[in-house]
Amino acid sequence: MLKEYFALVFGAILVNNIVLARFMGICPFLGVSKKMDSAVGMSLAVTFVLVMATAVTWPFYTFILKPHGLEYLQTISFILIIAALVQLVEIVLKKYVPSLHKALGVYLPLITTNCAVLGITLSNISDKYNFVQSLLSALGTGLGFLLAMVLFAGVRSRIESNPDIPEALQGMPITLISASILAMGFMGFSGLVTGLFGV
Repeated sequence: MLKEYFALVFGAILVNNIVLARFMGICPFLGVSKKMDSAVGMSLAVTFVLVMATAVTWPFYTFILKPHGLEYLQTISFILIIAALVQLVEIVLKKYVPSLHKALGVYLPLITTNCAVLGITLSNISDKYNFVQSLLSALGTGLGFLLAMVLFAGVRSRIESNPDIPEALQGMPITLISASILAMGFMGFSGLVTGLFGV
């Protein structure tokens, strides 16, 4: 059982990385990864929202929607729950870490519509995970998002300081090329969880 939990978290971080393997959450990945501190701050906010949203949506679906035959309301109800949690995060950051709140700017409220958060809460239900598995999946996904953001922030800082990039590739073109190369690198992790954990 413990091995399965480790495999779930490890798989969510590397093999099924939400940004680089499943291509969800690209908006903050490209928008907030220019500076390391804002990338880490956004990642921690997304991780918090992911775990809290899963902790609320899984019981809400299991004990309220499903028993009453209201499964078709899961998407809209999950969006409302996620929106409330993002508002909570925004209020806390604005009060206690105003510099980070300012650095994240418009991308913080966009966590509400971040397909990574909604996608994981929905996939936890469709994969029939229990409550603990759902929380571990959300935590692993958040840590995978953090890893992708930190790696890409490092890559972008090197790109910004490189004067040899051709003018036609400067800006978003070289950013997208770098992101695709990083995503191809993560393809090398496929099969790693099976090899390490045998699950």
